[in-house]
Amino acid sequence: MDELTAAGIIEPELRSSYAECKRLNSEHGKTYYLATLLLPKAKRPYVHALYGFARYADEIVDDLTSILTTEEKSGALNTWSSQMMRDLQQGKSSDPIGRAFVDTVTKFNIPHEHFAAFLHSMTMDLAVTSYESYEALMEYVYGSAAVIGLQMVPVLGTSSPAANESAMKLGIAFQLANFIRDVGEDLDRGRIYLPLDELARHGVDRAMLERRVLTPEIVEALKEQIARVRELQRDAAPGIKLLAKQSQPCIEAASELYCGIVDEVEKIGYDVFSKRAKTSSLRRLKVASIAFTKTIVSRFN
Repeated sequence: MDELTAAGIIEPELRSSYAECKRLNSEHGKTYYLATLLLPKAKRPYVHALYGFARYADEIVDDLTSILTTEEKSGALNTWSSQMMRDLQQGKSSDPIGRAFVDTVTKFNIPHEHFAAFLHSMTMDLAVTSYESYEALMEYVYGSAAVIGLQMVPVLGTSSPAANESAMKLGIAFQLANFIRDVGEDLDRGRIYLPLDELARHGVDRAMLERRVLTPEIVEALKEQIARVRELQRDAAPGIKLLAKQSQPCIEAASELYCGIVDEVEKIGYDVFSKRAKTSSLRRLKVASIAFTKTIVSRFN
């Protein structure tokens, strides 16, 4: 039985929308997509739908091949965002991504404010190029990452509201790991996501980063950021056990692979300017194999 049928998604246009969300996930979120394969078939389409919504908004903001100006991107994002929030209120959508998105949010009664927060952060990306402190960065990260974890919890299933706090911490850890890996790419977009005051403690400023030459000061600054990712990952770990048993292997694998990005940054000697830290195929295979075994066991317990 295919995933959509397993999830009870029968209507042709709705199936098409879910299929498009899955395509976006498989094409752009390879690690995330790998983790979703560890979920029961009936849960996967809903995760794809949430990813599709987030990816579509992100593409409006970050597509470097686009000829749109910042103002035009802002207008496009505002138009699409407003329509999505109206569609949520109405409980239906004619948008190719929105159909599956609204269906998922409605089925799992996911609070609409999570999506408003996410869209607010996407809007910030069009205007804010740096953050003076970690506290300032958290306004952005709450919407871009913490709420992603909160959106996922109802789909994954949980026995305790305490899972929400862990979901937020793990989402933040994923985002911060990406910031560390993507320092060079973010500079291409004119952005710095590492807190400026923390960089300054190590003698690093914007000009130093923009020279794209790895220095001892930058290495020490990155080490501080990596330590925070690992702390958040440790703090979030107990909350994974509060999820439905069949969902736990997926999130454990995602935690290992996403937070593992910082291990790969260390392996390339912290040179985030000339190299892209990537989880090796061998590590992906190892993590997936362990998670798959746990998935099989969970289905028989």
